[in-house]
Amino acid sequence: MIGFSESARNRIREFIEEEGDESLAVRIEVMSSSPLSPEYDMALVGPDELDPDDQVFEADGLRVAVDADSVALLEGTRVDWIETIEGSGFRFENPNLKPVGSEPLTGPLADRVTKVIDERINPGIAMHGGHVTLVEVRDDVAYLEMSGGCQGCGMAAMTLKQGIERMLREEVPEIRGVVDVTDHSKGVNPYYS
Repeated sequence: MIGFSESARNRIREFIEEEGDESLAVRIEVMSSSPLSPEYDMALVGPDELDPDDQVFEADGLRVAVDADSVALLEGTRVDWIETIEGSGFRFENPNLKPVGSEPLTGPLADRVTKVIDERINPGIAMHGGHVTLVEVRDDVAYLEMSGGCQGCGMAAMTLKQGIERMLREEVPEIRGVVDVTDHSKGVNPYYS
């Protein structure tokens, strides 16, 4: 179900040794399965701290407990310990939680959303030097990236909710939401009037 790299196993064993309790298990839970930034909780727990619904098993020499709601989401996940200049920590390589934009855009729904963006939305925001690109449609949610005058603009959230989302939902009623995946902190030329 879950695998651990050698560096992750060694680091977890060090934590267990520091606690001085060999009965501790590594409990893992998916806190957020958001395709933008999945979040995990990983902690050492004693036998009395396990939830009755936790799935408990041995993996790579470690006792592991997985929250019942997280079992399917963690299937095939590999946990690694990484050290970089920015810091160190556990990294989850999870094949079940693919980041937005990791798959090619395909299908009639993506085609219809792209058409609305190209024909209605981009011509409207082009006068402000802005541009919107469809990154992915997942579970009837359109994930969009804003660029040009929209990237870093203080009005981007309003443009998204009151303009772009409204238009998309009118033209493509299957779309139940729109999410901005833009890194607005990297905008270099936002439009201001």
